[in-house]
Amino acid sequence: MSSRGPQGLRGRRRECHELDQLLTSAREGRSRVLVLRGEAGIGKTALLEHLASRAEGCRIARAAGVELEMELPFAGLHQLCAPFLDRLERLPGPQRDALSTAFGLRSGNPPDRFLISLATLSLLSNVAEEQPLVCLVDDAQWLDQASAHTLTFVARRLLAEPVALVFATRTVGEDQTFRQVPGMQVTGLNDTDSRAVLRTALRGPLDAAVFDEIVAEARGNPLALLELPRGRTPAELAFGFGLAHTIPLASRVEEEFVRRLRPLPADTRKLLLAAAVEPVGDVTVLWRAVELLEIKPDAAAPAEAAGLIDLGTRVRFHHPLVRSAAWRAAGVHDLQEVHGALAEVTELDPDRRAWHRAQASAEPDEEVATELERSADRARSRGGFAAAAAFLERAAELTSDEAQRTGRILAAAQAKLHAGEFDVARNLLAVAEAGPLDELGRALADRLRAQIAFASNRGNEAPPLLLAAAERLESLDAELARDTYLDAFSAAMFAGRLAGTANTVHVARAVPRTHADGTGKGDMLLEGLASLFTDGYSAAMPLARRALQAFSAEDLSMSEGLRWLWLASIISVDVWDDECWQVLSARHVSLAREAGALGELLLALNSRVMAQVFAGELTEAAPLVDEANAVGEATGSSLAPCGAMALAAWRGREEQARALIETSMNEAVARGEGIAVTIGHWTSALLLNGLGRYEDAMGAARQAGLFPTELCAANWGLAELVESAARTGATEDAAEALEQLSAMTRASGSDWALGVEARSRALLSDGETAERLYQEAIERLGRTRVRGELARARLLHGEWLRREGRRLDAREQLRAAHELFIAMGAEGFAERTRRELLATGETARRRTSRTRDELTAQEAQIARLAAHRHTNSEIGAQLFISPRTVEWHLRKVFTKLGVSSRKELSEALPTP
Repeated sequence: MSSRGPQGLRGRRRECHELDQLLTSAREGRSRVLVLRGEAGIGKTALLEHLASRAEGCRIARAAGVELEMELPFAGLHQLCAPFLDRLERLPGPQRDALSTAFGLRSGNPPDRFLISLATLSLLSNVAEEQPLVCLVDDAQWLDQASAHTLTFVARRLLAEPVALVFATRTVGEDQTFRQVPGMQVTGLNDTDSRAVLRTALRGPLDAAVFDEIVAEARGNPLALLELPRGRTPAELAFGFGLAHTIPLASRVEEEFVRRLRPLPADTRKLLLAAAVEPVGDVTVLWRAVELLEIKPDAAAPAEAAGLIDLGTRVRFHHPLVRSAAWRAAGVHDLQEVHGALAEVTELDPDRRAWHRAQASAEPDEEVATELERSADRARSRGGFAAAAAFLERAAELTSDEAQRTGRILAAAQAKLHAGEFDVARNLLAVAEAGPLDELGRALADRLRAQIAFASNRGNEAPPLLLAAAERLESLDAELARDTYLDAFSAAMFAGRLAGTANTVHVARAVPRTHADGTGKGDMLLEGLASLFTDGYSAAMPLARRALQAFSAEDLSMSEGLRWLWLASIISVDVWDDECWQVLSARHVSLAREAGALGELLLALNSRVMAQVFAGELTEAAPLVDEANAVGEATGSSLAPCGAMALAAWRGREEQARALIETSMNEAVARGEGIAVTIGHWTSALLLNGLGRYEDAMGAARQAGLFPTELCAANWGLAELVESAARTGATEDAAEALEQLSAMTRASGSDWALGVEARSRALLSDGETAERLYQEAIERLGRTRVRGELARARLLHGEWLRREGRRLDAREQLRAAHELFIAMGAEGFAERTRRELLATGETARRRTSRTRDELTAQEAQIARLAAHRHTNSEIGAQLFISPRTVEWHLRKVFTKLGVSSRKELSEALPTP
């Protein structure tokens, strides 16, 4: 079973617990010192950062040993003490003079080492008088000797000061410097945690055998697990090709392995090279290749004796950098020879055989290029775009015919686009355009350029380019033309109000409807979209539902899903089909992850976050926002974080949400991404309605609903406008918005649509009509997946009941709404509901989704004792801490719970 530290460090529960105990001791006025020992990359620095992240209310001082400064006396000590040098005057004269001289602040004779150590102890104790002090010293093995001895002196003499001093060092075994300081050995992660850590570093698929090999060679070293996939393109990860020569770990460590390789016999080095080039650790394949290379089996003995490799049932390098070093140290001829031997003995995997043959080829070879092309086709069929791109790019290099070479380069660029490598795709496209292209080739190049523009910058540059490409392809390839019209629809939807003439209506009018057979999933989607923007919402509803049914079927291929699931998801929201939205958005994420299609994954993640937010799954949506940020950074895409904006608005944390929305909208306007502007206005209206600031919400909601062709976000804006306008007495505005909204909700007829309409209509109704409409809204929305909409219906019903003087009935609805909002983490709406409950005469707790997580175990225990009217002295005696520490904890508890006295604690504390 895997274990996590409190901050999510995999497999570090024991270490994190020890560090938390150390921190607690320091806060309570008891000094603690600890040395973390372990090999490079094992996670010592991460543990120091964990400690720093938990040190709320403490002052942190840092130092790190620097190899180049090991000969400079007191260099490390100066790092640690530099922030406190303004306090030197508080030290006794001899100590002050000694430390000032050691740091070069004054001239004088070399000071006594003991006096410097005593001065350091006094200085740190003085700093800790104001607040607990946490001193973190990383890479202590590279501290200069003077600093190391001074700090160990301090470590041995710290007693009752609120100071925590933690060293991290690679030194093991005969560790003379820190031998008298309590220590902890940091070891590698277990297999389960290693696999979990490696998965977090992957942004695309990795061959299972290569995955296993990395886990085995890393031997639980988190740095190796995290860094091995970084700095490499998805193509380099696919099937393990190109793996060894691109490892971006510290060159210093790798050079050490290179030095250890040089004295080995030539045959031993070549055997190591063969093991490094064969990416999955198949010892049988390795020995057969070694035999072909006429290397005797005993050539492995020197490498095994040197601790570089183990050749048992699997090939295991002592460290991943041994593999990298073997590769880098080899000459071109040796590499080609080894690849050739591996190609001869690789029988069961045609793709690896083709790759080895290609790497063994020193000149163009059409037979090998064709084999690579077949491998690319196989990779594409299962969504392996990164692998397909690698095969095609190498195939082009081995192609002598210019026209054929250009076609392969163009195909490689297309695969690079799907893999999210936009810059590489542009470069390959430029190379292809310089070669011979026929008319279809030119049209495909234009289409690819437009697709790259859309994938990398979701603004208004792409729609006219894609529309022109679609029209050009009509006479050359009708199927490609229809696919390109769908791309043009996607781009026009993103551009939205900023699309100019190439908007969704313009695209819809350009779509030919005469020659498509309408039986393919893409054809159905295209027909539905064209009808929606030309014939109107009601007329397009049957076609839209037909397309959604096709995309929800089990026979959806990976290619179809990656190309069109985003559009299908948008249509599902526009027709108010919440169940279909959940299914399609989840499938889109799954397919994009499986294929390593990073450009599509970014779209899929944003759509999925939106679906989960509406379902009230805010906690589940948060990691997807983080993943989307990581994917966006990896691909360089400028897609607006629409999912993150929606999540922030629903959470109701105004400062954070407003900053994100404002920044995202400004950036979206600059690049012409109109849909993000609309979502920005809608999320602002949602946020402000949740906070009960209806006047401000009305202005944002009005902006969100200005452009009905922006589909779902505009619809959501209308719903926010009805609520905010009704609350401010702007009934005409509310009625107009309701009329626009009802035209779509009635055509849809789903429970989500009719539930939102009933809730909105109830806001403009009185008496029995309002009561009936609220009940209808709650009943309908209760049958849907959109839990947030249900909670809002109950809130509005409760508010109406209270104004009607029906307090008991109001409490029932408001309690239900409050519990829903709290469970979801919708803090703004939860607080609005709490205030309303107070107005009914019921006491309601002020809670947030973060309250339980923010209170530490000790804070919660102190808070409950204080709520039961124990004094600070009584609490301190029971928990073995000082009354001053109790008071310090209570101040934090009051801030976190939003209370100002002990009387409010009982209601504010989260339920155990």
